[in-house]
Order: sequence, then C-alpha cells, then structure tokens
Amino acid sequence: MKKWILIALLPLLIASCKSKKKLPAEDEGISSQDFIALFDNIKLPYNITDDSLERKKQDTSSISYKTFIQIVPDSLLSKAFGKTAKPRFYPIGKVAVKKQETYLLLKAISASQKAAYVLVFDKDNKFVTGLPLLVQDNNAATRQSALMDAKFSVTINTQHTAADGRLLYKKAAYAYISSAGAFALILTESNETEIKNEVFNPIDTLPRKNKLAGDYMQNRLNVVSIRDSKKPGFISFFVHFEKEEGCKGELKAEAKLLSPAKAVYRQSGDQCILEFSFKGNTVSLKEDGCGSHRDIKCFFEGSFVRRPPSKPAIKSNKLQKKK
Repeated sequence: MKKWILIALLPLLIASCKSKKKLPAEDEGISSQDFIALFDNIKLPYNITDDSLERKKQDTSSISYKTFIQIVPDSLLSKAFGKTAKPRFYPIGKVAVKKQETYLLLKAISASQKAAYVLVFDKDNKFVTGLPLLVQDNNAATRQSALMDAKFSVTINTQHTAADGRLLYKKAAYAYISSAGAFALILTESNETEIKNEVFNPIDTLPRKNKLAGDYMQNRLNVVSIRDSKKPGFISFFVHFEKEEGCKGELKAEAKLLSPAKAVYRQSGDQCILEFSFKGNTVSLKEDGCGSHRDIKCFFEGSFVRRPPSKPAIKSNKLQKKK
C-alpha cells in the first residue's frame, strides 16, 4: 500500500524539486534569464516601506555580490553603499509586461546600509537600467515608501517631522521609457517649500515681558524679533532680512536700551553699530558699518510692524471651575 502511495506522490515531488530555485555558488556564472528566474511573480500595485528593508526570517535565499554584478553594473549601488561595500541581495518579486520589459524588485543589505531597487530587463532578458527606491535613513523621524502601480509607474514618498511638529513630505513619480532605456521623472510634489519660506527664530522661546518684546515683520523673510535679556538695561534681538537675490543679512545679539524707545547694538571687536527706534507698534533700523553681517548690496534698514501675539488656548469649563 505504501509503495503505491509513494508512486502516486512521485510526480508531485519531482515537480516540487524542479520549481525550487537554485542559487548559484559565488564564483559560478549565471545568465540573466536564470537571474530573473530567482524572483517570484508579484501582483501590482505593490508597496515597499522602509520597515521592509530589515532582513526577515523568510529571507533565506540571498544573491551574492559576485553573482549580482555579473548581471547589473555595481555603479547602481555606489550612491547608497559607496565603492567598497559588498551587500547581499534579497529578491522581493518580479512583474513582466507581456512581450516587453520585466521589472525586478529587490533589497540590498550590507553591515551598515540597506536599500531597495527596481531593475528593468528588456524582452530579451538583458539588463537595461535600475532605480533606487528606498535608502536607509538613520533619522527616526523620517519615513519612506515606494509604490509600483498597475501602470508600472513608481512613486517614491518621503516624510519627516519638522522641529515645529509639522509633517513634511516629498513625492517623486517615475515611468520607464523603453525608447530611452531609462526612468523619467514625471511628477514631483512637496510641501517643504512652506517651511523653507519661513525663518527659524533662535530666540523665540526667550521671555517677552519687556513692553518692546515681540516679532516685528515686513513679511516671513524680513523679521526683527525682540525678547528679554538677562542683563538689566538690555534687550535680546534677532534680525533676518532677505530682499532680492544676493541681498541677505542676519544678526543675533543684545542691544543696550538708551531710552524707553531706543536701543543700540555695539560690541567690542565688531565695527557694526545697529540702532533700533521704537514707535507704537513699529521698529525702525539704522546701521553703520554692518557689512560683516550682510551682503554688500543691502543694509539693515527699514520699518517693521509688530505682529499680534498668538492667543493662548482657551481653558475648559472644568478647569475654570476648579479655580
């Protein structure tokens, strides 16, 4: 009886052995067709995240560096891994366009770096080009993902949290152009310009009990910020201006109060003298010899209007009752 069961199962065992992918030895040659055969078919859309760059328990089959560079130029790896690292490669999957190109997704892992790539082979199984999808970022606030959609376009997303808590993102979409044998950038999108068009205020968190304290502005790039100083009779200030191209200036220091409406910056070793004149909700600047803090074609000058302070959060009724 057992003999007949074994005979019945024999075709299945043979098929199983044939379907098992055989990885070549490190010094053994491999054809591009056999290389492609190492990848299982996947269905689109397919998403890869930076979490998936970690080596998993199921990643038992890996491709050696020597095998990889027989098929793919190592120049594809240099930006992420440098010229000396020799990562191992772990197949993610493949998807083929009928009678056209084949896309392979894989991750590369070395002792100090991780990355994911998409490789393109033409209808004759010849390698054409590759594109980095994800490269390990050691910043815990950064998240990455890459999506290949049903039309074979690749979209790479990067997100990170700014110092003020805002979520910033960059998106880049690519499409493979067979006539050019390369990926073309077809879309870019980002909200990072929002924060780039604002000035980081290094004294923002200092106390502002002095009646002159506040943020005086012409716009987001032209700011005079006044805060309290630990030294009696002084104020802390930060000035930043950007007018036209090649015309920027910035100075952070302390100014001595000469009167309730006037302060001056003058410091030993710095020939710059900067005067602050306050009137109502405006401050006017006047400089003398401050070229080391600005471009040649512009000056610390002009009037700036105080911006109303942000309103404090309204306390709930429960908190008010407790008082």
